[in-house]
Parts: sequence; structure tokens; C-alpha cells
Amino acid sequence: MAEDALANGSPCLRQGCFTCCIETEMPLTEDDVMRIEKLGFKRVDFTVEAEGETRLSNRARQCFFLEDVRCRIYESRPEGCRIYPLVYDIDSHKFIYDTVCPHSTEFKATREDKDRLKRLIRKLEREAAKRA
Repeated sequence: MAEDALANGSPCLRQGCFTCCIETEMPLTEDDVMRIEKLGFKRVDFTVEAEGETRLSNRARQCFFLEDVRCRIYESRPEGCRIYPLVYDIDSHKFIYDTVCPHSTEFKATREDKDRLKRLIRKLEREAAKRA
């Protein structure tokens, strides 16, 4: 297991995997949206409002940015995509790897990764509260 696999997505890239890009429900922070808009994309094209949050939109059941099994904005992808498949399970109050990911055993989260995910969750919650 590569220590930096979570940071660089190497298992995904090596395996050519894009399972997490199918029917994505990835939440976006305002920073994510602004970073992607700077690339020339329009918010209305790549976002959808659902359950009080801004999310990546899907086209034909796959992420708006998935093209030829690759992410068109990989270097500028949302923070949630960068930390995936690490997720926080609300029921168990634990960090886990999403069971949707077929390569989750190749990732090893660091304390820093878990802290990044905590900060991301708090940021998404603050932004959702502002919209409410």
C-alpha cells in the first residue's frame, strides 16, 4: 500500500478505475466551484442543488467531468474527490473506506488525511447552514 495513494489517487490511475464517477453525489465547496469556474466551466453546467448542498452533476449517469474514463479536471478536482475513498460513517462515528471503491484496500489514510476530511465536512456544513 502506498502511503501517498490517497493524496495522488495512484490506485485509481493505475487501474483505470472510475467507479466513483458513476452516479456521483460528490458535494462541492464554494472553493471547489470557484476553482472549476476559473478553468472556464459554468457553474450551471457542472453543479446541481440537492438536499441542501451543491453537488457535482451527472450526464448520462456519470460525473460531468468524466470523459473517456478520465477526469477532465483531475488536477483541479474537488476536495472530496481528492480524499475519496476515505469517508466518515455517521452511524459508527468512524473513518472508513467507501465500499463502492473496488480498490479501497490499496489506500492507507494518514492522520492528516482524516483531519482534511474533518475540515471538509465542517466547511460543507457551514456553507449549507448559510444557504438555509
